Amino acid sequence: MHKVRSEVSGSVWKLETLVGQTVKEGDTLLIVESMKMEIPISAPVAGVVKEILVAEGEAVVDDQVVVWLE
Repeated sequence: MHKVRSEVSGSVWKLETLVGQTVKEGDTLLIVESMKMEIPISAPVAGVVKEILVAEGEAVVDDQVVVWLE
């Protein structure tokens, strides 16, 4: 299992993936809005999305685990 962490503090603007979806390294999993900027959070490795730990509109902090990949 691989932890995907938010790179910044902000709010989840949009989820770009679903649980069970196969992703490639570099695919955008979600977008975090911080200081009116949209920051994509990408898959660090190829795998399957096992769990999404945040919802659209939810606040996140820097280094928070937001997705589990297997």
